[in-house]
Amino acid sequence: MSRLGKRLAALAADGRKALNTYIVAGDPSPEATVPAMHALVRGGADLIELGVPFSDPEAEGPTIQAGIERALEHDVTLADVLHMMSAFRRDDGDTPVVLMGYVNPFLRMGYEAFCRRAAHAGVDGVIVVNLPPEEARTFRNALHTRYMDLILLVAPTTTPERAAYIAGQGSGFLYFVSYKGVTGARRADAGAVAQRLTDVRAAAGGLPVLVGFGIKDGASAAGIAPHADGVVVGSALVETMGCTAIARIPDRLQAQVREIREALD
Repeated sequence: MSRLGKRLAALAADGRKALNTYIVAGDPSPEATVPAMHALVRGGADLIELGVPFSDPEAEGPTIQAGIERALEHDVTLADVLHMMSAFRRDDGDTPVVLMGYVNPFLRMGYEAFCRRAAHAGVDGVIVVNLPPEEARTFRNALHTRYMDLILLVAPTTTPERAAYIAGQGSGFLYFVSYKGVTGARRADAGAVAQRLTDVRAAAGGLPVLVGFGIKDGASAAGIAPHADGVVVGSALVETMGCTAIARIPDRLQAQVREIREALD
């Protein structure tokens, strides 16, 4: 079992919900990333999604697009993200970290080359937003050989049959997108999510289901958590990264994540 799988299983055994936190690697500058990651953990994050900057982030709303643009101003590449991962792992060998991005940087590096370097850096899995499940086998097999997960997404419009197929192609957890649209566009509707998650969890075949998009604070996280195995918080944290002096980012992030963690618990 992967490090990610072990963490989610331990949380489930303790009756706790997973808190997954997203920031963009290299935002607002490369030197800010590793301290920010450690601050997320100190605040109570159970796992981290580290965004890989890409010039056409089609699923992202304005807040995360701005974070990606700030990272790209420093020419942050996938290779740079792996160097950040290695630096994070020097002090944290336990927290699962998943890279989230778009297929182009992974293709450019090559699936095998990426998986070899990612395993060495301590990556636990990837989320590739625009990789169709039907075309994921090569990447999935290369990841699984090195005990890393390929996490796939389902939408509110995904049929139960399609959700079951997607769940069967992925591992780690199933990422449920709470509404139609881009990240950060609005707040998740707990009632609508709860109704939809009944079918999604049945289709997941035992794979943990985490809900993302529209979860911004403790109140919205606590509203969603009873219906899922965990929540993903991204845009609110990226907004903090963009409007805070670099020296103050770790303290601001830690307090922000702590408020969400306490609401979940």
